[in-house]
Amino acid sequence: MALFTEESLQYLEKTTPTLLGSAPWNSLFGPGEKVLVSGIYRCEGCGDEITSNKGDPFPPQNTHQHPGVFDSKVQWRLIVETQTKG
Repeated sequence: MALFTEESLQYLEKTTPTLLGSAPWNSLFGPGEKVLVSGIYRCEGCGDEITSNKGDPFPPQNTHQHPGVFDSKVQWRLIVETQTKG
């Protein structure tokens, strides 16, 4: 779960995805796929979180694994979109 402080709350803005702009929020991404939107992503299998930059690949399967009890597929879901310039 992404954590924040009272002081950092001022920098967060809630968004309501539109029909045309909801794809990154409603999609699951696999290892090595291209990141569409910079932000914080949560693994659907184990709950681990990563930060990823637009245009970079998601971590490969051999970097993020689910040993033992987490024998599920690695799939990343956008939970916080970051606004980056560059």
